Amino acid sequence: MTNADRVTEQPSAAPEEGPDSFAEFKLSQPLADAIAAMGFEKPTPVQVHTYERVLSGEDLIIQAQTGTGKTAAFGMPFAMRLDPKGGIQALVLAPTRELALQVSREIDAIGKGSGVMSAAVYGGASFTKQVDDVGAGAQIVVGTPGRVLDHMRRGTIGFEKLKVLVLDEADEMLSMGFEKELSEIMSGLPTARQTLLFSATIPEDIQRLAGRYMENASIISVSGDEIAAAAISHYVFLISGSDRLGTLVRVLRQETPDSAIIFCNTKDETQAVARYLNDAGFNADWINSDLSQAERERVMAATRGGTLRFLVATDVAARGIDISHLSHVINFSFPESLEIYIHRTGRTGRQGLTGTAISLITPHDIGNLYFLRLTYKIFPIEKTLPDRDAEARALELDRLARLRAELVGPVAPDLRALSRRLLTAVDAERLIAGLLAGHFGGEPQAPARTDPSRRDTMPAAPPVPAALEPDDAGASQEGERAAEGGREIFIDAGRKDGLRISALMKDIVTVSGLPRTAIGRVRMLTRATFIAVPDDTYAQVFEALTKLEIDGRKLRVEPALEP
Repeated sequence: MTNADRVTEQPSAAPEEGPDSFAEFKLSQPLADAIAAMGFEKPTPVQVHTYERVLSGEDLIIQAQTGTGKTAAFGMPFAMRLDPKGGIQALVLAPTRELALQVSREIDAIGKGSGVMSAAVYGGASFTKQVDDVGAGAQIVVGTPGRVLDHMRRGTIGFEKLKVLVLDEADEMLSMGFEKELSEIMSGLPTARQTLLFSATIPEDIQRLAGRYMENASIISVSGDEIAAAAISHYVFLISGSDRLGTLVRVLRQETPDSAIIFCNTKDETQAVARYLNDAGFNADWINSDLSQAERERVMAATRGGTLRFLVATDVAARGIDISHLSHVINFSFPESLEIYIHRTGRTGRQGLTGTAISLITPHDIGNLYFLRLTYKIFPIEKTLPDRDAEARALELDRLARLRAELVGPVAPDLRALSRRLLTAVDAERLIAGLLAGHFGGEPQAPARTDPSRRDTMPAAPPVPAALEPDDAGASQEGERAAEGGREIFIDAGRKDGLRISALMKDIVTVSGLPRTAIGRVRMLTRATFIAVPDDTYAQVFEALTKLEIDGRKLRVEPALEP
């Protein structure tokens, strides 16, 4: 029998509307209670089309994206089938520790009351603790391929009683280079088992793996990323590539995404893009494989919590991350692989929400764009960048909206009286502009705006000084004189974190023992601050900053990237 003979494909039409409740699944009462407690009211398409077949023990290849309820699609049958006292009976492999932990937590919630629980097994954590977690009565191991294989080789976790294997996001694991580890793991498991393979796309290497290790596997296509990618709006901006960072800012100001992942092809790009966006007044942070796990978890918590608007990431760093509320996916760098494009754009438009994918396309990317149209029948709409007048108006409106959002709450009567006097002053425009410069300091000014009645141009706003609050003006002037010839230090906190320049300067002086004149100009943004420091005091200021905390959190202190 050939590998192809062992895989049969099911029709990939859009799934029919499923039942309005889980009643038709005939769940046990503890499982029904757990599902209700999790807030699940109606089965998703992937659950409707796979639950009975998973429960019956079939080998299946299921095309489904993250965020469609696929964990519950196998988690519910686990709670129904597995013996609470039967040892390890199921293994779930995931590409990243984040996804492994997420799946483990959801399985534990589903199995609550049924006596079924899981143990998460992944790199960077204690071997001994993981063995203890398994020994505490887990029936399911959820882990990354490398760490699971390490346990198998050491004999610290046994799978002799295994009934079912799940490969979650199998195409991601293969694209990350795990094929050798997967093959060794699968070869070392009992052959009399059920195998479930979940994948957003089903390329040839997936079918080859399935043909080698699965028996008469059926392919079920339900809400795959290809389907999701076809359902969202795709746009491209054709650019020269000479000022990609500046173009990205212009696109963001025109499109005004509520939240987005901005994908880059290299690690260096992620940091450069995040810094540039913060300088431009956007709330952005980055993740790549160089980031520590603690910092990665902090950034992801901010993204999931809605306090971080733009996450700049590489594909490797973003794998296995499920963020359901993204309005946009933006390709700062267009991916070389079409499958990667499908994965990236499939992260928006989930759970019935609308989604938008935007790509910056250089002449180098035209060939891949052509193959995207040819292969997946996705035809992105070409958009043009706004002219300078439109950019200036968009920036003004964006700043006005931010002022309304940030300046909430009652205003003292004496300040209201002062504001009325200010509005009637002869130099009211200059005074207000100075106040706005203090609030939006450090952000690029609006582009030059053309006056139709004149041949020359006039600036849209006065020059923007450093990001200082009114009570910090003296300190900033001292700092600017001191900072000539120095370098900048970056810290990951700003106005939104409750930070004030005067307080920050005072803390640096106290900890370092340096005079205020030894600390340079400070540019404070929404979630970041840049401090220019002379070369001769740079090391002392840097060390002082590493000792400071905000609400008990250590600051991330780094040399600022060169612009």
